[in-house]
Amino acid sequence: MEALVEVKNLAKRFGRRWALEEVNLTVPRGVICGVLGVNGAGKSTLLRILAGVQRPTRGEIRIMGSRPGRITKAHLAFVPEIDHLYPWMDVQEAMDFTASFYQDFNRERAAELQSLMQLEPSACISTLSRGFRARLKLLLAMSRDAALILLDEPLSGIDPISCRKIIAAIIQAYRPAHSTILIATHLIGEIEPVLDRVVFLHRGRVVLDEEAEVVRAARGRSVEDLFREVLA
Repeated sequence: MEALVEVKNLAKRFGRRWALEEVNLTVPRGVICGVLGVNGAGKSTLLRILAGVQRPTRGEIRIMGSRPGRITKAHLAFVPEIDHLYPWMDVQEAMDFTASFYQDFNRERAAELQSLMQLEPSACISTLSRGFRARLKLLLAMSRDAALILLDEPLSGIDPISCRKIIAAIIQAYRPAHSTILIATHLIGEIEPVLDRVVFLHRGRVVLDEEAEVVRAARGRSVEDLFREVLA
C-alpha cells in the first residue's frame, strides 16, 4: 500500500525530557491507525509534529512526500485534545467559519454528521457540554475531504453516549479510498473495533507496530488485552 505518512528517527525534547526518541513509523493510505499509549507516552507530541504545530528536535517526516508545513496543512485536519472552539459562535457559525477556511469542507457530509451528532445549529458553543463540544470538533474535521485526519484523545473525559456518537461518526464519514486517520488514545476498548492498524508508544518509543487483525489472530488476544500486557 502507498505510504501516506513516513517518520524516520524522530525525536523531540522538552528541556531535559525526551518526549519522543527514535520513532520510526510508516502509515499507509486508507487505514485507521491507533496511536496507543498511557498518558505521557508521547502520543500528543507525535500528532502535533505531524500537524506542523510543533517542530521535532531531530528526525525526518514526510506527509504525502512533503515535510510538515503550509502544503501539508492544506491536506490534513487536526483535532487537538484541548478545546479550540470559539465559545461565542453557535454550531452553524462554527461550520461556516471552518468552510470559509478550507475549500475541501463538504457541507452535505457536515449536515449528515450534524444530524447524527444531534447538534442543534443554533446552539451556542459556550452552552454545550464537554461531550457535545467533542462531537462538534469531530464534525468539523470529518466534514473535510482531507487526506490525513489526526484525532488527539477524541474520547477523553466525555460521556458514554458521546463516545458512541463519535465512533459512529468516524465510521460513517471515513472514506478509505481518500483518507487516513490517526487516533491517539489510551481508551483502547472503545476505539478498537474501528482500527486497522495499531502502534504502541511507551516512553516516547514505538514498541509495537502491527495490523489489528494480526494482533488478534496471531497473538490470540484483543488489542486492549495486549496493550495491558505490554504497557500496563
